[in-house]
Amino acid sequence: MSANLRFTIADRIATITIDRSEKLNAMTPEMAAALVAAISECNRSDAVRAVIVTGAGEKAFSAGSDITTLDDYATPWDFRNRQDYCDALRACRKPVVAAVNGYALGGGLETAMACDIRIASTNARFAAPEIKLGWIGGGGMAVGLAHSIGMSNAALMLYTGDMVGAEQALAWGLVSEVMPPGQLMMRAQAIAAAIADRAPIAAETAKLNLRAAHQMPYDKAIEYERDLQAICFATADAIEGRAAFAERRTPDFRRR
Repeated sequence: MSANLRFTIADRIATITIDRSEKLNAMTPEMAAALVAAISECNRSDAVRAVIVTGAGEKAFSAGSDITTLDDYATPWDFRNRQDYCDALRACRKPVVAAVNGYALGGGLETAMACDIRIASTNARFAAPEIKLGWIGGGGMAVGLAHSIGMSNAALMLYTGDMVGAEQALAWGLVSEVMPPGQLMMRAQAIAAAIADRAPIAAETAKLNLRAAHQMPYDKAIEYERDLQAICFATADAIEGRAAFAERRTPDFRRR
């Protein structure tokens, strides 16, 4: 782990805090490697049923990659094949909640979009500013924006690099909720706790199903959903869920 990335597990919720507030939580290669390791642990651990990603301090979620480190790559090809923290987040099997507590710029915006659920504080600001420096995003910026807010709004952000406020992000569908800063983490924890209470295999399967529904043709998506449902239906947790319903008690889900 990196000194600038905190990783904790409590009450079946893993919390990943990007902790470099003096640099707007900009990511270094060391921090990226630590985030990849944290996500790997989340995938391995039965103690983790939901994940929260947030930034330290009150100003920033993350300003993305630290620009001062980008010239450290020997060649553009090395840069292209770098270890990418957004790829790691997309590979997380557990549901991930982004608590966006300030600036989400460049790779920070891509980080938020790599999460399943995004909530923001009222002081959150979102931008794809790479065009102002002569390049474009490479961690899923265009596809994430196009799917989240539509082509015209995505074009506005990508072509200008200008910031969008929290309320505009909410209106466009980039985030699900906007909260006062003091309530943001409480709300993120409440969402994560609700997910952690559900059958974990079903939650992970629902994540697979949603991603497939977003990418597959309509009829194929329904067919795939039915297959996933059959797999879930045969798990011990599903049997426990049906028994608990019949017996009018709280189910004891064990990821089996």
